Amino acid sequence: MAKNRRKRASSRSGATRFPLLPGVCAAVLVLNLAVFTVPVHAMHIAEGILPLGWATLWIAVALPFVALGLKDLRRFRESSRHAMPLIGLVGAAVFIISCMPVPVPIAGSCSHPCGTGLAAILVGPFITVLIASIALLLQALFLAHGGLTTIGADICSMGIAGAFTGYAVFRFSRALRVPVFAAALMAGLFSDWATYSATSLQLASALSGPGSWGSMFTALLLAFMPTQIPLGLFEGIITGGAYTFLVSRRPDLIPLLTARKSVEAVK
Repeated sequence: MAKNRRKRASSRSGATRFPLLPGVCAAVLVLNLAVFTVPVHAMHIAEGILPLGWATLWIAVALPFVALGLKDLRRFRESSRHAMPLIGLVGAAVFIISCMPVPVPIAGSCSHPCGTGLAAILVGPFITVLIASIALLLQALFLAHGGLTTIGADICSMGIAGAFTGYAVFRFSRALRVPVFAAALMAGLFSDWATYSATSLQLASALSGPGSWGSMFTALLLAFMPTQIPLGLFEGIITGGAYTFLVSRRPDLIPLLTARKSVEAVK
């Protein structure tokens, strides 16, 4: 008891000797944030980048796909009792994976993996568009990634282009009897690259002005290449490994590979 009283007395004495210490620490922190931080460009297409006309156009393009995603979600939910837990897991994966920015050295922007290729071959492309829309909305509202006016463009690039490219590559590869791991790897790879090709197209279309659209599109692609080529390869490997693992362990969760022949190809 005596020791505890001495400790409390010592702490009160220290607080008395340095009454301004908490305030000084807070002031130093604020000064550091104000003086030493540098501006960064958020991933996705940031708020205010696209003119209003282009932003409205991409929102109009995205809305029918989101509506079809809601319709597909209802049908998928009724197909299996595992549907909603799987969709929740896939949605969390897309949100987390797409929150991993990698600075682009030339463009002053960021690249990131997307996760929509894996999502598309697990739950279908339309539901993936819906999942990407929710992830992008949450990131725009709470993480300052992307924006509300540009969310249509971001849905079109990450959700529509990424999901449908990954899904088509996977289905085409499996039709050619490509092994499951290789097919899923290519789905993740081309889904990632399709996303950034679509983003480059959107930016070049809106911002090229009187200059050459093709030159700006090429410049944007070249700016993203140093980060996006390795990121695409990384995402492809992760997609192949994750999909192969799920098929081998829980084939009942994979509605696109219910055939026994497809499952046995993994073993």
